[in-house]
Amino acid sequence: MNALRIIYNGIVKENPTFVLVLGMCPTLGTTSSAMTGMSMGLATMFVLMCSNTSISAVKSLIPAQVRIPAYIILIASFVTVLQMCMQAWLPALNASLGIFIPLIVVNCILLGRAEMFASKHGVFDSLCDGIGIGLGFTLALTLLGSMREILGAGTIFGARVYPESYGSLVFILAPGAFIALGLMIAAYNKIRRCQ
Repeated sequence: MNALRIIYNGIVKENPTFVLVLGMCPTLGTTSSAMTGMSMGLATMFVLMCSNTSISAVKSLIPAQVRIPAYIILIASFVTVLQMCMQAWLPALNASLGIFIPLIVVNCILLGRAEMFASKHGVFDSLCDGIGIGLGFTLALTLLGSMREILGAGTIFGARVYPESYGSLVFILAPGAFIALGLMIAAYNKIRRCQ
């Protein structure tokens, strides 16, 4: 039951995008389509799960004075593995996400979860936190990417919904990311208040 509560908190109560408003660089930069948003979320979830469990496993071995650099080294190791795997097996996706994959290292969601959760809890709970926060981030990026893709290009996951001429280019560009994210955060807060 504790594991389900931790995962639920990561998706709903502590959603990194809609509640904590963390990780805005990849949120705004990679959500021009549903596929890139979902891919970025899944990549971040992989690193979160791996880094949370490893940090939780070695937390007693890391001196307090160097814990932040040690966490960053662990996170960077998993990001490097992820990037090398993507370059080998998913080169098109790696090219579309570009610089945002190596920037996972400095994503404040990962360091925040390492400091706030993984360094204070057991390995299994830290894994569940990584899954929950990762799913919450993935869902948020996928929803934002879907909204921007539908409004901007008239497609969702590449499938045509309505003619391209009806789309509004602003939603595919950077200003559209801010507009769409603001609308989604407002809707999320309204829904949470009604519960």
